[in-house]
Amino acid sequence: METSASQPPLKALERVMRETTERLAFECARPSTQAPHWSDFHWRIARAVTALHGVASLLSKRLRWQGPRAWCEFLEAQWHHTFNRHQGLTGLIAKVDSAARAADIGLVALKGVALHELAIYAPGERPMADLDLLVKERELAASSAMLATLGYLPSYSTRKEHVFSPPGPSRTAKLGEHAANALKIELHTRIAERLPLRESDITDLLLPERLEGGLHGYGSVEALMTHLLLHAAGDMRARSLRLIQLNDIAALAPRLGMDQWARVLGAERAARAWWAFPPLALTARYYPDLIAPEVLAGARAVCPRVLRSICQRQRLSDVSFSYLWVQFSPGIEWSRSLSEALEYAHSRIFPTAAVRAEIRQCENTQLWARDTAWSRLSRPRRVARWLVSRCPRDATMLPVRAALEAGALSDESI
Repeated sequence: METSASQPPLKALERVMRETTERLAFECARPSTQAPHWSDFHWRIARAVTALHGVASLLSKRLRWQGPRAWCEFLEAQWHHTFNRHQGLTGLIAKVDSAARAADIGLVALKGVALHELAIYAPGERPMADLDLLVKERELAASSAMLATLGYLPSYSTRKEHVFSPPGPSRTAKLGEHAANALKIELHTRIAERLPLRESDITDLLLPERLEGGLHGYGSVEALMTHLLLHAAGDMRARSLRLIQLNDIAALAPRLGMDQWARVLGAERAARAWWAFPPLALTARYYPDLIAPEVLAGARAVCPRVLRSICQRQRLSDVSFSYLWVQFSPGIEWSRSLSEALEYAHSRIFPTAAVRAEIRQCENTQLWARDTAWSRLSRPRRVARWLVSRCPRDATMLPVRAALEAGALSDESI
């Protein structure tokens, strides 16, 4: 297949992205013994897919077959980069914990840190680009001052987090993990997701009223699962889910009993977890038998009818970074009423000042969004593009181009 490193054939790329994503998702969940019979183009795109989904280092230990030499070398290199970054993050966690204790600031270490504490992953298996911490709003200023003593200064803020970076130039790898990438710290004062416009907020479930100085874990395994599911729901809505997130859910699921699952789904709360069924159903598609039928039935019962119907047909390649195209209103099926769907569509054409500021912030801070053809378009021209053509997503194309530029893989037999 003829390809160009700068612009591969988009129809062919879409098909190969889907094929490699779905095969690698099943390999991550249920490794087979037979290597896929892929073209060189497939193998190169497979590298981009593993980087987009954060599973290169996990696959390096989980696959039961050998691919081309360059593919194996890429996976092995990703494991070493991830392992070295984990070692650096472990040292950073110890420093933050010590400084937080001295300053009497209570922090909750989120997601990846908690999963490693539960020994769900061995060092080197799961990438962690940042140290995510939850802090009470009233302690944000004190936390910022505490991080400054460690050499971490404010970099930028978004609706969801305040990002702190160490001084000096920062390397950012275009394809997967790299040990030289700077370790950032993200402070969160709220844990909430827009689905697609109305926020679902679980901060009160994760942040206890009394929190002593230092780093702490989640109050319970069900609190961790609730956070994983809401985060996955938000990313499914935005078509930015990663396979490693489904693996997180699948790996944690067996540790919950039915009483704990009832609390995850909100049986004891007025606000039920209506958003939990899509990530649970998608996890069960690739990791069967790990989510109990009773759990799926309970989540399905409180999921809105339209969303329930659509998500049961979706695959990972439909709701992740493997979905190639920019969409006019991604995740509109998450609207819980016709009026909300119309409001969401209107907001995509006429975003508020706050949303426009978020877009500019993303275009200025994210490597994949900097100085791209899409980011240079005015809002009216973007809407026109949505209406008359299909545009590839910059977040997807960055690692794709990096994988293609890395050169052809070996043609040796598998």
